[in-house]
Amino acid sequence: MKPNSSQVRSALVSFAVIAISLGSASVWAHHSATMFEPKKVLSFEGVVKQFEWSNPHSWLQVVTVDGNGAQDEWSLEMGPLVGLSRAGWKPRMLRPGDKVKVSLHPLKNGSYGGRLISVTLSDGRVMNGQGGAAAPPPTG
Repeated sequence: MKPNSSQVRSALVSFAVIAISLGSASVWAHHSATMFEPKKVLSFEGVVKQFEWSNPHSWLQVVTVDGNGAQDEWSLEMGPLVGLSRAGWKPRMLRPGDKVKVSLHPLKNGSYGGRLISVTLSDGRVMNGQGGAAAPPPTG
């Protein structure tokens, strides 16, 4: 038996509702910031290892050296491209070897990572790590 147009339309609408529901759930889950310490701010100087200009979030890899000469690599989540672009970011703004100062909300689990608040470039400019009109002042 061949389905009529009303049955086909009903099936398509049901499929669309399910697809949108599943898609929106993953978007909300992705944008959770529960892994970061929102009340804690770390600031330190380091050297850019990699700057990844990508969706849904850009990433900054920064290497620091402790008092004993050991290197630690920090993975810092940034905001989405649209916000970063509006805040003046460019895809090749940071290059490996650039010296920077970063402020971030660290990961709750103590790993070397966090959500970037701001980065101070070698020329003194302070850029908002999440996008937006103005960068918050670095602390610490």
